[in-house]
Amino acid sequence: MTSSNGQSAPPAVPGDGAGAPRVGNREDLPDRIWTVPNALSVLRLLGVPLFLWLLLGPEEDLWAMVVLMAAGISDWADGKLARWLDQGSRLGALLDPAADRLYIVSTLVALALREFVPVWLVALLVGRELVLGVMLLILRAHGYPPLQVHYLGKAATFLLLYAFPGLLLADGDGLLAAIAEPFAWAFTIWGTALYLLAGVLYVVQVVGIVARDRATSRA
Repeated sequence: MTSSNGQSAPPAVPGDGAGAPRVGNREDLPDRIWTVPNALSVLRLLGVPLFLWLLLGPEEDLWAMVVLMAAGISDWADGKLARWLDQGSRLGALLDPAADRLYIVSTLVALALREFVPVWLVALLVGRELVLGVMLLILRAHGYPPLQVHYLGKAATFLLLYAFPGLLLADGDGLLAAIAEPFAWAFTIWGTALYLLAGVLYVVQVVGIVARDRATSRA
């Protein structure tokens, strides 16, 4: 499986049973910091407070939309560059999904405060992040690294990062807003569905790992 930063790592398969969930071992990735993909991930992280200030401070929705779109482009670009330049790293494997989740959660909260999205949508997606946080703690307790990011999670992140600028655009008046609204909500609904499905798959994998560990310890 490939991480969200496009950094392939030899997977460690816990247990001896066939068909076991594969757990990506980030420790097998190079310990590099100064890479182009890592720089893009850091810039994406720095864009979070800028986006929040633009949306909640002066309410410069157009510029906030530009920041979100740039974040979506950089999310795609850092993975491609990591593969093309062979610049996968441990830091990148952590930075990229962290930046994605921070953007989604902070954007959702900001859009809810501006009443662009309903509270139930925020509750669903933030709740998903809380559940995955618990899963990470369980993995750590059993001595496993975080699972590699599923491609469904990356697809969902892509959809949501492009849905949110569309929701900002749809809030305006005129023909452009009318055209943007159905596309923005379609991206939001599909992105949310895939994001939740990726979370369910993550939980299923963790439960399988824990169950197999317990069975092995009893044998």
